[in-house]
Amino acid sequence: MTPTRIMEALIIDALEQGITARSDLRKDVDKILKAVAIIVSAFRDGKKILAAGNGGSAADAQHFVAEFEARYSLERRGLPALCLNANGSTLTAWANDFTFDAVFARQIEAHGRPGDVFIALSTGGGSLTEAHSRNVALAAKKAKEMGLFVVGLAGRDGGALKEIADVCIIVKSKDTARIQECHMAILHILAELVERAMFVEGATSA
Repeated sequence: MTPTRIMEALIIDALEQGITARSDLRKDVDKILKAVAIIVSAFRDGKKILAAGNGGSAADAQHFVAEFEARYSLERRGLPALCLNANGSTLTAWANDFTFDAVFARQIEAHGRPGDVFIALSTGGGSLTEAHSRNVALAAKKAKEMGLFVVGLAGRDGGALKEIADVCIIVKSKDTARIQECHMAILHILAELVERAMFVEGATSA
């Protein structure tokens, strides 16, 4: 097989894996609707969204927050949302003086209020005992203790978020890239449905 044919096969395989992973999310429509209802209820009650992740999930968290602070597709007022991994000074100060494990939990403590919503992003679902996304899992735990709602987006077996979150949408894949692609699709769907529920007459979040 020529190098070009090998590359073509890899492209097709990546696309097919992505299609499969996204198609599998049809089983989670009810969970997505529940997440929409939680977010809409929070905004209508004057609450806010907090979001965090690591690496690619950090970029997704920042992107998601922008959909609310700026807009997704409708001309409307801004909605209160905060990305916990976007402040480099806070992250490095707390990680340097204490521990990286608590960089998000500390910000939940500072900014979170009962009724707010924490969007926890982790391709593996995080862990309370191991290194992988422990900071996300600990933040979710802190959020629950403080009376926030937690919406988890995970992959693989769901990790700690599966047990902690009020609703956890799990991409059944072991491939980080495919999981992140699905997470971005879910976040766009959430942004669109929340916007419609909030600002389109006759739309509903139920």
